[in-house]
Amino acid sequence: MSGELRALGLVHGLMLGLLLASPMIAPGLFSAGVGALFVMGGFQLRLADRRGDRRGGVGHWVSHIRMAPRRLIPWGATATVALIARRPDQAQAIVLAALICELLLYPLIAPAMARLTRGGVVAFVALMLPLCGADDGTLRYASAFLIGVGGCVFWLRGPDGDGRALGWAVAGLGSAMLIAIPLPQARPFALIGGTLCATLALAHLSVLRRRPVPWHGGGDASVRPLRWHLRSRPS
Repeated sequence: MSGELRALGLVHGLMLGLLLASPMIAPGLFSAGVGALFVMGGFQLRLADRRGDRRGGVGHWVSHIRMAPRRLIPWGATATVALIARRPDQAQAIVLAALICELLLYPLIAPAMARLTRGGVVAFVALMLPLCGADDGTLRYASAFLIGVGGCVFWLRGPDGDGRALGWAVAGLGSAMLIAIPLPQARPFALIGGTLCATLALAHLSVLRRRPVPWHGGGDASVRPLRWHLRSRPS
């Protein structure tokens, strides 16, 4: 599989490194970091696997894993760090959520989501967002993964390289931060929503294009317009 955006891939790797070190630096942020990792993992998976239909056969049910088995390494590394930090419940939730998402939810939901409009994808993400505050870690991480998948579908259906879309994504990230500061009970939802907006902003930033400027003479232009008109060859 291919298709990872460079900026998004770099931030994804950086976040994974910080997450693996968080039990020693900031243990309280470990669970929140895992949720953000699931959001970006779902986004990256759908970005690389853009098929609209699932192929037949048992082997093709996990074809997205067979094409890039190294994608599973972050889940195993995160669960191992949770065990080292003496958090067996977190490790179990990470492993279960990863297995459920990779082996069941993604093969089932991704083909159906490919047929949704942008409004339908937004509704799906809105339905998944309240589950990010559940007490069960497996449910939280699985819903975060599906939100990432939905966010990628939303981005793929949208304008490519549009500055306004980048502005809306940055505004959504700022709104999530403003909500999380005064409302502690809303922080789980604001964190996942802010992570999705940040992921969308990185995706838009990676393909942002400057507006084409019509060429004109003058200045330091290396090619200048002709000062006489070319006559056509007589027939």
